[in-house]
Amino acid sequence: MARLTENAITALARMGYAARGTVYLLVGGLAALAAIGQGGQTTGSRGAIAQLLTAPLGDFLLATLALGLAGYAIWRCIQAIGDTDQHGLSPKGLTIRAGLLVSAMTHLFLAFFAISLIFTLSSSSGGGSEGFASWLMTQPLGRWLVGAVGILMIGAGLAHGLKGARATFDEHFDMPPETQQWAYPICRFGLVIRGVVFVVAGNFFVIAAYHLNPREAGGLAEVFDTFGSQRFGAWLIGFVAIGLLAFGIYSLLEAIYRRVDPPS
Repeated sequence: MARLTENAITALARMGYAARGTVYLLVGGLAALAAIGQGGQTTGSRGAIAQLLTAPLGDFLLATLALGLAGYAIWRCIQAIGDTDQHGLSPKGLTIRAGLLVSAMTHLFLAFFAISLIFTLSSSSGGGSEGFASWLMTQPLGRWLVGAVGILMIGAGLAHGLKGARATFDEHFDMPPETQQWAYPICRFGLVIRGVVFVVAGNFFVIAAYHLNPREAGGLAEVFDTFGSQRFGAWLIGFVAIGLLAFGIYSLLEAIYRRVDPPS
């Protein structure tokens, strides 16, 4: 029975990494098309998922993606609570584990969103970061919760940047050396760019908490809007889009090569 449980957790984790990779490939691909003026659009995770409605077998693709995202949320909870990566109980370790729980929550919301598209046939991408911040604001100490989420996102972004710069993800990979030669530069670039996106998005949450205005919270879509409003905005969007495509590839590689160690 224990072995069966471990196999099930491993399958959920690998499906989850693949689902996360698919979302980032969609986001990055659409943004890249927009940057070169080929009819794409900059959008967040929800907008990218909604695009699947227009694809052949869209409902099936959405259901599969929702299952993978839910599996990823469960795996993130297991990582945080079971401390599968041995972060420990130090302030740094607890911060990382709290970030894993936030990641679990956001991906679970994405899974629910994908399922809702199947039954409502609505391509609206409303809600998202603003909806999450609004919900947090209604909770006890809501303002501080929104600020805490922002700080966790900034911390996660910095951690992603360091993880990419130092290639510390290597300790969790069982990847053949010949694959590492081409895969590791992609992984490192993707992690650094995702880290930048997280830092910017985390600042949105901190600002929203400071102003007591959940409308100022933002995610990927708002990050793209911010970059697009800068000088050479199209180039910035294109650069970030390539980075998110690289992170999508990194996630798919995790689905294949990452060591998954369910707690005993």
